[in-house]
Amino acid sequence: MIFLELVLQNFGPYSGKQVINLNPKIDEENSHPIILLGGMNGGGKTTLMDAIRLALYGPRAQCSTRGNLSYSDFLNQCVNNKIDPVADTRIELLFEHIENDKPIKYRVVRSWTKNPKDGKDTLGILGDSDTWPDALVNIWDEYIENLLPLGISNLFLFDGEQVKELAEQETPPPVVVDAIRGLLGLELADRLAVDLDILVNRKLKEVGNSKDLANLEEIETRLTQQQEDYQTTEEKVEILKNQVEELEQKQQEAFDKFISEGGKIAAERNQLELQQDTKTAEIEQVRQSMCELAADVLPLALIPNLLNQAQIQGEKEFRHQQVQISKDLLLERDQRLLTWLNQVEISPIEVEKIQSFLIQDVDSLYAKTIQIEAPWLLADDETLSQLDNLIYHLQNSKLSAKEKLAILKNKEEEIHTLERQVQTAAAPEDYTKLRQALETAQNQIVEAKANYETIRRRLAELETIIAKSKRELSDYTVENIKHKNSEHIITSAAKVQNTLKIFREKLTLRKLNKLEEEVKNCFLYLLHKSDLVHRITIDTKTFSLLLYDLNGKPVPKHRLSAGEKQLLAIAFLWGLAKVSGHRLPVAIDTPLGRLDSSHRSNLVERYFPSASHQVILLSTDTEIGKKEVETLRENEAIAREYLLKYDSSTRQTTIQPGYFW
Repeated sequence: MIFLELVLQNFGPYSGKQVINLNPKIDEENSHPIILLGGMNGGGKTTLMDAIRLALYGPRAQCSTRGNLSYSDFLNQCVNNKIDPVADTRIELLFEHIENDKPIKYRVVRSWTKNPKDGKDTLGILGDSDTWPDALVNIWDEYIENLLPLGISNLFLFDGEQVKELAEQETPPPVVVDAIRGLLGLELADRLAVDLDILVNRKLKEVGNSKDLANLEEIETRLTQQQEDYQTTEEKVEILKNQVEELEQKQQEAFDKFISEGGKIAAERNQLELQQDTKTAEIEQVRQSMCELAADVLPLALIPNLLNQAQIQGEKEFRHQQVQISKDLLLERDQRLLTWLNQVEISPIEVEKIQSFLIQDVDSLYAKTIQIEAPWLLADDETLSQLDNLIYHLQNSKLSAKEKLAILKNKEEEIHTLERQVQTAAAPEDYTKLRQALETAQNQIVEAKANYETIRRRLAELETIIAKSKRELSDYTVENIKHKNSEHIITSAAKVQNTLKIFREKLTLRKLNKLEEEVKNCFLYLLHKSDLVHRITIDTKTFSLLLYDLNGKPVPKHRLSAGEKQLLAIAFLWGLAKVSGHRLPVAIDTPLGRLDSSHRSNLVERYFPSASHQVILLSTDTEIGKKEVETLRENEAIAREYLLKYDSSTRQTTIQPGYFW
């Protein structure tokens, strides 16, 4: 069987008509197994898997988003939310398989509109001659069971969550157990055993006397009522389970509303107000410090030019004063020199020349200082020193004032933030309503869970009661009616039941032995580590895997790394698919999960190209990244590549050729 084409029209996030060519054939002679579809989470990868399941199985499809929805509600949910309600939603799956040694193509078409009539879709099967074989439409469920039975479909159409669940649990999940039972043919043996019970009961009614018949009918009536009660209780358990899930959702919504509308802030209001008071006190302290600065020299920062002018003038006058003192000293010295010269034997003419020289020399030395304006500040040394100290302290005060202004600004912004938080807090009465709504939701969940647990225990009690009634029925038939004319039928039926039991056990052992070998080979092939596991066994009742090393000692599953557990789960599914004997496509959603680089490489190089003749991979850019896709391309394993382009603004996905890289 090969999937050739998938057509989506207004299905989920896929608006309009979009076509995906799934044919692994490159040309008439060559084919590559992998069809690679890339998309981000929420972009529509799982929707493609659901579309394949829905096309094949219709109301029986085990789609990921269906849950407990009715088929009608599920179809409504699948309609694209941007289209006209009267427009058609349509899925087409074209596939090819061998029938009577000839390749036959069928196009399965399912179409419906919003709120479909009678809650159903319209099924059509288009053959090679573009005709609609109505007979095949009427028996489609039986027909597809021969090609790809629903019970084993999860071995070929699975996702990363299924692998994750299988890897983490000690026993396989129910979907895998059902697939194993279908694969081993146990359902047929169980159905035959039930049919034999019905036949025996019918014969007992025919041959029993009136008293025997009355007793038998009383037991059967009681058993029937108990089974009806069991079914009703089971439905209640499912309803209560859904109710618990809905109430948990409501509780989450109430909690989100409590947070978003200020409930949490209101609960912390006292703390916020205390922080606000602390910040206000800190601001007041900073302002007091600034007042102290203002009471000191800081106001002089308003007249910086006058202070600079006074400092410059004082320095000029100080220099002028020093020059004048030095000039007077020189004149006194010159006068002493002249007096001495007059006392020695030097002519008056020479003395006069010397005096003239000294006068000219002093005048030339102090010519420039004579041009300085007359002093008017008249500041002494101590005053000038005080002025310098004042200017120095003023600079420090200005820097301190700037720092305190910055601190004041930050503190005020923090107070504004706290004020906004307090303002967004709910009013006391609104906070009370939000808190009461949250408490009500929590109480409802507690009550619903208690009811669910009570009904669940009742269901377990009914199981015990029904088993007891069946034993009474069995004991009654063996002890009281075995002497009747149908003793041969009853005895033969009992023998057949024993034979069926032995047959079932031997069939299980034989097929499980083959499955164990396949799973071990697949695991070692994927793991590329032959010394870890020597033998794998499968429990005949729970179908859980048991691993043994070369010495025959058990290898606990918890000793395996997360990646090795993932590979073991994939090997389990791969082995089941091989043992099934069906040559079917494999579709994998989010295939690599939490695998590290080495295990990813093993999976990319060993599993994907060999899983089947056709492997459809639905991956994000972090699972099959640039390195992995280049490896697959180099190995010529990819036939076609597509990218699911999701537009978050329109919430629509389009399918484009190519991959992320």
